Amino acid sequence: MNKMKQQNIALVTGGSRGLGKEMVLRLAQKGIDIILTYNSKHDEAQEVVEQVNLLGQRAVAIQLNVADTASFEDFFGKVKHVLKDTFETDRFDYLINNAGIGIHKSFVDTTEEDFDTLLNIQFKGVFFLTQKALPLMNDGGSVINISTGLARFSFPGYAAYASMKGAVETLTKYLAKELGERRIRVNVVAPGAIETDFGGGAVRDNENMNKTIASVTALGRAGVPEDIGGVVAFLCTEEARWINAQRIEVSGGMML
Repeated sequence: MNKMKQQNIALVTGGSRGLGKEMVLRLAQKGIDIILTYNSKHDEAQEVVEQVNLLGQRAVAIQLNVADTASFEDFFGKVKHVLKDTFETDRFDYLINNAGIGIHKSFVDTTEEDFDTLLNIQFKGVFFLTQKALPLMNDGGSVINISTGLARFSFPGYAAYASMKGAVETLTKYLAKELGERRIRVNVVAPGAIETDFGGGAVRDNENMNKTIASVTALGRAGVPEDIGGVVAFLCTEEARWINAQRIEVSGGMML
């Protein structure tokens, strides 16, 4: 089935809250329809769907645990139905691998369970979700992987987390190379420290940490979700058509 009209659809993982929610809303503002995933926050996800509808775009929320690769086939079965029933097409255009968690532990205190949790969510999930998504993606689309400033600079307590994100950044370059024949662009957006509930809300709620981050950031403050969503949305526009295999750090100039 070919598209009946010009439309663009983005699949955003972890789109019910924090950075993911902001990405969804900024994409919708650019006229892009949304499939967003949530792990457990169904009500929050539905609120985001309603906000997208108010912006004049269509959205559907589907439950997904990105750590459970065995569930991906069933998930994409649901995506196929949504594409057909809601959007009257069989393809989507943009994949934003945003879903994730943070575990703050020193290297010596990081357990194998901590490591495996981060591996499954932050890297293995991204790897195989993207693989499963490709048959449903339009040529000329885009994949955006979310990394972290911590893959460039180091703060104690994030050795495992940042290592997984470093792996994602390397994967991004390989994907850009291998998907080039389909004109699918693949880029990384690497936020700095952002005031959300991520990692227990430490950047937002810990005054000392917030001040420390502001002191090592050229623009003099910690980031907020509104700083990130627009960059992701821009990468899903025709204006960004020649940006490929790039790491775009959105940190206000941290640790320069």
